[in-house]
Amino acid sequence: MPSTDNQGPSSSFSSFGRSLFGVRQEQVHSVEANHESDSCNLELGSFQKRVTDRFHDLSGVGDDELLSIDWMQKLLNAFICCHEEFRAILLNNQEQVSKPPLDRLVYEFFERSVKALDICNASRDGIEKIRMWQKHLEIVFCALDFNKRALTEGQFRRARKALMDLALAMLDEKDSAGSVFSHRNRSFGRHNSSKDKDHHSPGHSRSHSWSVSRSWSAAKQLQSIASNLVPPRAAEVAATSRLAIPVYTMNCILLFVLWTLVAAIPCQDRGLNIHFSVPRQYSWSTPVTLLHERIMEESKKRERRNSNGLLKEIYQVEISTRHLTDMVDSAQFPLTEEHKMEVEQDLKELRHVSEAFRNGLDTLERQVREVFRKIMTCRTEGLEYLGSSSYTEQ
Repeated sequence: MPSTDNQGPSSSFSSFGRSLFGVRQEQVHSVEANHESDSCNLELGSFQKRVTDRFHDLSGVGDDELLSIDWMQKLLNAFICCHEEFRAILLNNQEQVSKPPLDRLVYEFFERSVKALDICNASRDGIEKIRMWQKHLEIVFCALDFNKRALTEGQFRRARKALMDLALAMLDEKDSAGSVFSHRNRSFGRHNSSKDKDHHSPGHSRSHSWSVSRSWSAAKQLQSIASNLVPPRAAEVAATSRLAIPVYTMNCILLFVLWTLVAAIPCQDRGLNIHFSVPRQYSWSTPVTLLHERIMEESKKRERRNSNGLLKEIYQVEISTRHLTDMVDSAQFPLTEEHKMEVEQDLKELRHVSEAFRNGLDTLERQVREVFRKIMTCRTEGLEYLGSSSYTEQ
C-alpha cells in the first residue's frame, strides 16, 4: 500500500487554506454588512437632523411673521424637502420596505398621505376664496381714491357696498363646498385607480381626489389622519433597521403641515382640536411642539371673531375693513382732515395686505400643488415596490 506519510502535511495545508479563505470571506461579508449598516444609520441620522433644523428655523420667527403668507410658503417648502428626502430613503431601501413589519408601516403612511389630497384641494379653494375678497378690496380702493378727485357721498356709498359685500363673503359658510369653487371640480391631476376607487374605510369622508363635497369636513379628515398614529415600538425599530423612525417622523410632519394649512387658510368645517403629542426622544419634536402650541394660542385669541383662518393677512383685512367700515358709516361731508387721515391710513394698510395677497397667493398655490404631486408620486412608487402584498389588494 502506498505510504500516507507525504499526504498528511498537504492535506493539513489544504484544510488550513480553506479555513483561512472561509474566515476571510466571512470578514469581507461582515465588513460589507457593517458598511451598509453604517451608511444607512448615517442617512437616517442626517434625515432626522435636517427635519429638526428646518422646523427649528420655522419655530424661531416672531409673532408678527408666524402664519403669514411668507411663513406658510417656508413651511410648505420645508415639507416638500423633507418628503423628497424621505422618498429617497424608501427608494434606497426597497428590499427592506417590502418586508414586514416595515411594509405595514409604509402602507399606513401612504393611506394617511392620500387623505391629504382633499386638504390640498380644500386649501386651493380657500386661496381662491381670498382672491375673491381681493376683488371687493379693489372696488374699495377705486371708490376711495383720494389722489384722483375730491370724494363725494356717492363714492362713500359705493365703498360701503363693497365693504358689506366683502364682509358677507368672509362669513364662514358651513356648506361652502357647494359654492362655485367646488363645483369646478378642480383636482391637481390625480388619476383614479381601481385600487383607490374600490377601497373604502368607514368613519370619514372619502373624496380623496376631486374637490371636496358638501359633507366633507376638514376637522374629521384631520382626525382620521391622526387616528392610531403612535411611535414605533422598540421591536419594530430593531426589526426594520431603524427605518420605522423616519416613517413615523414623516407621518407626524404630514399631520402637522396639514393641520397648519387648515388652521391658516379658509377651509370647510375647520377644526383644530386633534390629538398631537410627540415623544421628546425625537429631536424635531421640540420645534414642532412649540409651533403647535403657538398656533393653538393664536387660535384661542382669534377664533371667536375669525372663522376664516389664522393667516396673518386675513386677520389684518378683518381689522382694517372693520375700522374702515366704521369710518365710512360715520362720515360727514365735507370731510374733516382728521376723518380723511383715518380713512387714508386704513386704505394704506389694506393696500399693503392686498399687495401681499397679490405677490404671495400664486406661489402659495403652486406649493400646495407641489405637495399634492409629491404625495402622489411617492405613493405610486411605493405601492409598486410594495408589490402584490395583501396591503395593496385590500
